[in-house]
Amino acid sequence: MSDNLPACPQCGGEYTYEMDALMVCPECGHEWAPADAGAAGAGGGERVVKDSVGNVLNDGDTVTVVKALKVKGSASGIKAGTKVRNIRLVDGVDGHDIDCRIEGFGAMQLKSSVVKKA
Repeated sequence: MSDNLPACPQCGGEYTYEMDALMVCPECGHEWAPADAGAAGAGGGERVVKDSVGNVLNDGDTVTVVKALKVKGSASGIKAGTKVRNIRLVDGVDGHDIDCRIEGFGAMQLKSSVVKKA
């Protein structure tokens, strides 16, 4: 282990440790990316997710799919114009940063570049 790990930006605890790409504070349970520590001190730190036309997305928003999407294991894909309600923003794999449930398909993750805020 290294002695030069940063202190927790939330509680100031010194017993932080690395877990995959995140830093974790065992005292308060706060998790953060090491690159965010500098941005958090500058007044930012929160990730901004934008849709295909540049609107900022938030948890709970309703979005519309802007282009037809193929779905593995399904004969028909998701059609353009499909509304998706109550999205949740996540740090997904391979750019998939929206977690949602689509009627007829179930739970899945979408890229923010293929949706537009409704």
